[in-house]
Amino acid sequence: MAERVLVTGGAGFIGSHTCVELLGAGWDVTVIDDLSNSSPEALRRVEELAGRRLRFVEGDVLDEAALERAFGDGGCEAVIHFAAKKAVGESCADPLGYYRTNVAGTISLLRTMRRHDVRRLVFSSSATVYGDPGPGACPLAENAPLRPSNPYGHTKLCVERMLRDLAASEEGWRILSLRYFNPAGAHPSGRIGEDPRGLPENLLPGAMQVAVGRLPQLRVFGTDYPTRDGTAIRDYLHVVDVATGHLRALDHLPAIEGCAEYNLGTGRGVTVFEVLEAVRRASDQEIPTVLEGRRQGDATEVWADPALAGRDLDWTAERGLDDICVDAWRWQSANPEGFGS
Repeated sequence: MAERVLVTGGAGFIGSHTCVELLGAGWDVTVIDDLSNSSPEALRRVEELAGRRLRFVEGDVLDEAALERAFGDGGCEAVIHFAAKKAVGESCADPLGYYRTNVAGTISLLRTMRRHDVRRLVFSSSATVYGDPGPGACPLAENAPLRPSNPYGHTKLCVERMLRDLAASEEGWRILSLRYFNPAGAHPSGRIGEDPRGLPENLLPGAMQVAVGRLPQLRVFGTDYPTRDGTAIRDYLHVVDVATGHLRALDHLPAIEGCAEYNLGTGRGVTVFEVLEAVRRASDQEIPTVLEGRRQGDATEVWADPALAGRDLDWTAERGLDDICVDAWRWQSANPEGFGS
Protein backbone atom coordinates (compact mmCIF):
# COMPACT_ATOMS: atom_id res chain seq x y z
CA MET A 1 0.00 0.00 0.00
CA ALA A 2 1.25 3.49 -0.86
CA GLU A 3 2.49 5.68 1.96
CA ARG A 4 0.43 8.77 2.76
CA VAL A 5 1.78 12.29 3.11
CA LEU A 6 -0.03 15.43 4.26
CA VAL A 7 1.00 18.61 2.44
CA THR A 8 0.05 21.89 4.12
CA GLY A 9 -0.22 24.77 1.67
CA GLY A 10 -0.27 22.25 -1.15
CA ALA A 11 -2.25 24.47 -3.54
CA GLY A 12 0.47 27.14 -3.48
CA PHE A 13 3.35 27.68 -5.87
CA ILE A 14 5.93 25.29 -4.41
CA GLY A 15 3.32 23.03 -2.83
CA SER A 16 1.51 22.32 -6.09
CA HIS A 17 4.72 21.42 -7.92
CA THR A 18 5.74 19.17 -5.03
CA CYS A 19 2.35 17.42 -5.14
CA VAL A 20 2.91 16.57 -8.83
CA GLU A 21 6.24 14.96 -7.94
CA LEU A 22 4.81 13.14 -4.90
CA LEU A 23 1.92 11.66 -6.87
CA GLY A 24 4.31 10.67 -9.64
CA ALA A 25 6.52 8.90 -7.09
CA GLY A 26 3.58 6.85 -5.81
CA TRP A 27 2.68 8.71 -2.61
CA ASP A 28 -0.96 9.13 -1.59
CA VAL A 29 -1.36 12.87 -1.02
CA THR A 30 -3.70 14.88 1.19
CA VAL A 31 -3.57 18.68 0.87
CA ILE A 32 -4.78 21.19 3.44
CA ASP A 33 -4.87 24.80 2.21
CA ASP A 34 -7.00 27.82 3.10
CA LEU A 35 -6.73 29.13 -0.51
CA SER A 36 -5.85 32.61 0.77
CA ASN A 37 -3.03 32.89 -1.78
CA SER A 38 -3.80 29.99 -4.08
CA SER A 39 -6.47 28.46 -6.28
CA PRO A 40 -8.32 25.12 -6.29
CA GLU A 41 -7.68 25.12 -10.04
CA ALA A 42 -4.02 24.49 -9.25
CA LEU A 43 -4.94 21.21 -7.56
CA ARG A 44 -7.18 20.17 -10.44
CA ARG A 45 -4.23 20.68 -12.80
CA VAL A 46 -1.90 18.81 -10.43
CA GLU A 47 -4.21 15.79 -10.73
CA GLU A 48 -4.31 16.23 -14.50
CA LEU A 49 -0.50 16.29 -14.75
CA ALA A 50 0.01 13.35 -12.39
CA GLY A 51 -2.86 11.25 -13.72
CA ARG A 52 -3.87 10.55 -10.11
CA ARG A 53 -6.26 12.00 -7.56
CA LEU A 54 -5.40 13.66 -4.29
CA ARG A 55 -7.51 14.41 -1.23
CA PHE A 56 -8.20 18.08 -0.43
CA VAL A 57 -9.30 19.69 2.82
CA GLU A 58 -9.97 23.43 2.72
CA GLY A 59 -8.78 24.87 6.01
CA ASP A 60 -6.20 26.81 7.97
CA VAL A 61 -3.38 25.15 9.92
CA LEU A 62 -4.37 27.34 12.87
CA ASP A 63 -7.68 25.44 12.94
CA GLU A 64 -7.00 22.13 14.69
CA ALA A 65 -10.45 20.83 13.73
CA ALA A 66 -9.51 21.32 10.06
CA LEU A 67 -6.20 19.56 10.71
CA GLU A 68 -8.08 16.66 12.29
CA ARG A 69 -10.13 16.37 9.09
CA ALA A 70 -6.92 16.44 7.04
CA PHE A 71 -5.35 13.62 9.04
CA GLY A 72 -8.66 11.80 8.56
CA ASP A 73 -9.18 8.06 8.25
CA GLY A 74 -5.88 6.25 8.09
CA GLY A 75 -3.79 9.28 9.01
CA CYS A 76 -0.45 9.73 7.27
CA GLU A 77 3.18 8.70 7.61
CA ALA A 78 4.75 12.13 7.10
CA VAL A 79 3.99 15.84 6.69
CA ILE A 80 5.45 18.48 4.37
CA HIS A 81 4.73 21.90 5.84
CA PHE A 82 4.52 24.77 3.32
CA ALA A 83 1.58 26.75 4.71
CA ALA A 84 2.87 30.22 5.62
CA LYS A 85 2.82 33.88 4.81
CA LYS A 86 5.92 34.64 2.75
CA ALA A 87 6.23 38.28 1.61
CA VAL A 88 9.19 40.16 3.10
CA GLY A 89 7.67 43.61 2.65
CA GLU A 90 4.30 42.59 4.06
CA SER A 91 6.01 40.99 7.06
CA CYS A 92 7.59 44.35 7.94
CA ALA A 93 4.13 45.97 7.90
CA ASP A 94 2.31 43.11 9.68
CA PRO A 95 4.78 41.21 11.90
CA LEU A 96 2.09 39.89 14.27
CA GLY A 97 0.17 38.39 11.37
CA TYR A 98 3.33 36.61 10.28
CA TYR A 99 4.11 35.25 13.74
CA ARG A 100 0.50 34.07 14.08
CA THR A 101 0.41 32.17 10.80
CA ASN A 102 4.00 30.97 10.54
CA VAL A 103 4.83 30.20 14.18
CA ALA A 104 1.47 29.57 15.87
CA GLY A 105 0.29 27.69 12.75
CA THR A 106 3.28 25.37 13.03
CA ILE A 107 2.59 24.79 16.74
CA SER A 108 -1.00 23.85 15.84
CA LEU A 109 0.29 21.40 13.23
CA LEU A 110 2.83 19.83 15.61
CA ARG A 111 0.17 19.36 18.31
CA THR A 112 -2.01 17.51 15.81
CA MET A 113 0.91 15.42 14.57
CA ARG A 114 1.72 14.43 18.15
CA ARG A 115 -1.91 13.35 18.77
CA HIS A 116 -1.72 11.11 15.71
CA ASP A 117 1.80 9.89 16.51
CA VAL A 118 3.15 11.23 13.20
CA ARG A 119 6.74 12.36 13.75
CA ARG A 120 8.23 12.72 10.28
CA LEU A 121 8.27 16.30 9.02
CA VAL A 122 9.83 18.26 6.16
CA PHE A 123 9.63 21.97 6.96
CA SER A 124 9.68 24.72 4.35
CA SER A 125 12.26 27.12 5.74
CA SER A 126 14.03 29.89 3.84
CA ALA A 127 17.41 31.43 3.11
CA THR A 128 16.06 34.56 4.80
CA VAL A 129 17.28 32.98 8.06
CA TYR A 130 20.78 34.12 7.00
CA GLY A 131 19.72 37.76 6.67
CA ASP A 132 22.23 40.06 4.94
CA PRO A 133 25.49 38.12 5.28
CA GLY A 134 27.64 41.00 4.11
CA PRO A 135 30.36 41.24 1.43
CA GLY A 136 32.41 38.14 0.75
CA ALA A 137 30.28 35.80 2.89
CA CYS A 138 28.66 33.88 0.02
CA PRO A 139 28.27 31.06 -0.82
CA LEU A 140 26.42 30.35 2.42
CA ALA A 141 26.74 26.95 4.07
CA GLU A 142 24.32 25.72 6.72
CA ASN A 143 26.71 26.74 9.52
CA ALA A 144 26.78 30.40 8.43
CA PRO A 145 25.58 32.95 11.02
CA LEU A 146 21.79 33.16 11.30
CA ARG A 147 20.82 36.84 11.36
CA PRO A 148 17.44 37.40 9.69
CA SER A 149 16.79 41.01 8.75
CA ASN A 150 12.98 40.99 8.51
CA PRO A 151 10.02 39.49 10.39
CA TYR A 152 9.45 36.81 7.74
CA GLY A 153 12.99 35.52 8.27
CA HIS A 154 12.56 35.78 12.04
CA THR A 155 9.48 33.53 11.88
CA LYS A 156 11.32 30.90 9.84
CA LEU A 157 14.26 30.86 12.23
CA CYS A 158 11.89 30.76 15.20
CA VAL A 159 10.24 27.63 13.80
CA GLU A 160 13.61 26.01 13.02
CA ARG A 161 14.70 26.51 16.64
CA MET A 162 11.35 25.28 17.93
CA LEU A 163 11.70 22.11 15.85
CA ARG A 164 15.20 21.51 17.21
CA ASP A 165 13.93 21.95 20.77
CA LEU A 166 11.05 19.55 20.11
CA ALA A 167 13.30 16.89 18.60
CA ALA A 168 15.70 17.21 21.55
CA SER A 169 12.92 16.85 24.12
CA GLU A 170 10.98 13.92 22.64
CA GLU A 171 12.27 10.74 21.03
CA GLY A 172 11.08 9.66 17.62
CA TRP A 173 10.96 12.96 15.75
CA ARG A 174 12.65 13.01 12.36
CA ILE A 175 12.64 16.56 10.98
CA LEU A 176 14.38 18.20 8.03
CA SER A 177 14.20 21.96 7.46
CA LEU A 178 14.91 22.99 3.87
CA ARG A 179 16.35 26.49 3.50
CA TYR A 180 15.66 27.28 -0.10
CA PHE A 181 16.86 30.36 -1.77
CA ASN A 182 14.71 31.93 -4.54
CA PRO A 183 12.25 29.44 -6.07
CA ALA A 184 11.11 30.52 -9.53
CA GLY A 185 9.95 29.19 -12.89
CA ALA A 186 7.03 26.87 -13.58
CA HIS A 187 6.19 23.29 -14.50
CA PRO A 188 7.57 22.58 -18.01
CA SER A 189 4.04 21.74 -19.19
CA GLY A 190 2.94 25.33 -18.61
CA ARG A 191 -0.09 24.05 -16.70
CA ILE A 192 0.93 25.24 -13.21
CA GLY A 193 3.10 28.14 -12.11
CA GLU A 194 3.35 31.15 -9.84
CA ASP A 195 0.08 33.11 -9.57
CA PRO A 196 0.34 35.61 -6.71
CA ARG A 197 -2.72 37.49 -5.48
CA GLY A 198 -2.42 41.23 -6.08
CA LEU A 199 0.86 42.82 -7.18
CA PRO A 200 3.72 40.30 -7.27
CA GLU A 201 6.19 40.61 -4.41
CA ASN A 202 8.87 38.57 -6.21
CA LEU A 203 10.98 39.61 -9.17
CA LEU A 204 10.29 36.91 -11.73
CA PRO A 205 6.47 36.80 -11.62
CA GLY A 206 6.48 40.60 -11.74
CA ALA A 207 8.71 40.62 -14.81
CA MET A 208 6.58 37.96 -16.49
CA GLN A 209 3.39 39.92 -15.86
CA VAL A 210 5.01 42.93 -17.52
CA ALA A 211 6.15 40.79 -20.47
CA VAL A 212 2.63 39.42 -21.01
CA GLY A 213 1.06 42.91 -20.75
CA ARG A 214 -0.68 42.39 -17.42
CA LEU A 215 1.45 45.11 -15.75
CA PRO A 216 2.79 48.25 -17.46
CA GLN A 217 6.23 48.25 -15.85
CA LEU A 218 8.43 46.58 -13.24
CA ARG A 219 9.66 48.26 -10.08
CA VAL A 220 13.33 47.55 -9.38
CA PHE A 221 14.20 48.13 -5.73
CA GLY A 222 17.76 49.32 -5.24
CA THR A 223 20.40 50.07 -7.87
CA ASP A 224 23.15 51.22 -5.49
CA TYR A 225 24.13 47.89 -3.96
CA PRO A 226 27.88 47.08 -3.93
CA THR A 227 27.45 44.44 -6.66
CA ARG A 228 28.61 44.11 -10.27
CA ASP A 229 25.69 46.13 -11.68
CA GLY A 230 24.30 47.80 -8.54
CA THR A 231 21.34 45.46 -8.10
CA ALA A 232 20.84 42.75 -5.48
CA ILE A 233 22.16 39.22 -6.06
CA ARG A 234 20.09 36.10 -5.42
CA ASP A 235 20.27 32.36 -6.09
CA TYR A 236 17.30 31.51 -8.36
CA LEU A 237 16.23 27.89 -8.16
CA HIS A 238 13.79 26.15 -10.50
CA VAL A 239 10.61 25.22 -8.67
CA VAL A 240 10.74 21.65 -10.00
CA ASP A 241 14.21 21.30 -8.46
CA VAL A 242 12.75 22.58 -5.18
CA ALA A 243 9.96 20.00 -5.45
CA THR A 244 12.39 17.13 -6.05
CA GLY A 245 14.39 18.37 -3.05
CA HIS A 246 11.34 17.72 -0.87
CA LEU A 247 11.06 14.17 -2.20
CA ARG A 248 14.74 13.54 -1.45
CA ALA A 249 14.21 14.94 2.06
CA LEU A 250 11.15 12.74 2.59
CA ASP A 251 13.12 9.69 1.48
CA HIS A 252 15.98 10.62 3.84
CA LEU A 253 13.84 11.02 6.98
CA PRO A 254 13.93 7.35 8.07
CA ALA A 255 17.76 7.53 8.11
CA ILE A 256 17.97 10.33 10.67
CA GLU A 257 17.20 10.89 14.32
CA GLY A 258 16.24 14.35 15.51
CA CYS A 259 16.51 17.46 13.36
CA ALA A 260 18.72 18.80 10.55
CA GLU A 261 18.80 21.72 8.11
CA TYR A 262 19.77 21.78 4.43
CA ASN A 263 20.23 24.49 1.82
CA LEU A 264 18.52 24.10 -1.53
CA GLY A 265 20.18 26.36 -4.09
CA THR A 266 22.21 26.31 -7.29
CA GLY A 267 25.40 27.78 -5.83
CA ARG A 268 25.28 30.62 -8.37
CA GLY A 269 24.18 34.20 -7.68
CA VAL A 270 22.66 36.45 -10.34
CA THR A 271 21.67 40.12 -10.26
CA VAL A 272 18.24 41.64 -10.88
CA PHE A 273 19.36 43.03 -14.23
CA GLU A 274 20.75 39.63 -15.27
CA VAL A 275 17.37 38.07 -14.50
CA LEU A 276 15.61 40.72 -16.58
CA GLU A 277 17.92 40.03 -19.51
CA ALA A 278 17.07 36.32 -19.26
CA VAL A 279 13.35 37.22 -19.22
CA ARG A 280 13.83 39.27 -22.39
CA ARG A 281 15.56 36.34 -24.09
CA ALA A 282 12.81 33.90 -23.07
CA SER A 283 9.84 36.13 -23.92
CA ASP A 284 11.24 38.27 -26.74
CA GLN A 285 9.60 41.21 -24.94
CA GLU A 286 11.03 44.39 -23.47
CA ILE A 287 10.56 44.89 -19.71
CA PRO A 288 10.06 48.61 -18.91
CA THR A 289 11.41 49.34 -15.43
CA VAL A 290 11.04 52.01 -12.75
CA LEU A 291 14.13 52.30 -10.57
CA GLU A 292 13.36 52.85 -6.89
CA GLY A 293 15.21 52.84 -3.58
CA ARG A 294 16.07 49.75 -1.61
CA ARG A 295 13.21 47.86 0.02
CA GLN A 296 13.22 47.48 3.80
CA GLY A 297 14.65 44.14 4.91
CA ASP A 298 16.25 43.19 1.58
CA ALA A 299 19.81 41.82 1.62
CA THR A 300 22.59 42.73 -0.81
CA GLU A 301 23.79 39.28 -1.81
CA VAL A 302 22.50 35.83 -0.84
CA TRP A 303 23.48 32.60 -2.60
CA ALA A 304 23.93 29.04 -1.49
CA ASP A 305 26.53 26.42 -0.88
CA PRO A 306 24.33 23.37 -1.61
CA ALA A 307 27.05 20.74 -1.05
CA LEU A 308 25.47 19.23 2.07
CA ALA A 309 22.20 18.45 0.27
CA GLY A 310 24.23 16.90 -2.53
CA ARG A 311 26.08 14.67 -0.08
CA ASP A 312 23.24 13.62 2.24
CA LEU A 313 20.11 13.92 0.10
CA ASP A 314 21.64 13.07 -3.29
CA TRP A 315 20.09 16.30 -4.55
CA THR A 316 21.51 18.81 -7.03
CA ALA A 317 19.73 21.57 -8.94
CA GLU A 318 19.47 20.42 -12.56
CA ARG A 319 18.10 23.59 -14.18
CA GLY A 320 19.56 27.07 -14.70
CA LEU A 321 18.29 30.63 -15.08
CA ASP A 322 17.38 30.28 -18.76
CA ASP A 323 15.35 27.13 -18.01
CA ILE A 324 13.57 29.02 -15.23
CA CYS A 325 12.65 31.90 -17.52
CA VAL A 326 11.62 29.73 -20.49
CA ASP A 327 9.29 27.65 -18.30
CA ALA A 328 7.94 30.72 -16.48
CA TRP A 329 7.18 32.38 -19.83
CA ARG A 330 5.47 29.23 -21.13
CA TRP A 331 3.21 29.32 -18.04
CA GLN A 332 2.57 33.07 -18.15
CA SER A 333 1.94 33.32 -21.90
CA ALA A 334 -0.49 30.38 -21.80
CA ASN A 335 -2.17 31.71 -18.63
CA PRO A 336 -1.91 35.52 -18.78
CA GLU A 337 -4.36 35.90 -15.87
CA GLY A 338 -2.90 32.96 -13.95
CA PHE A 339 -5.33 30.26 -12.88
CA GLY A 340 -8.18 32.62 -13.71
CA SER A 341 -7.33 32.52 -17.42
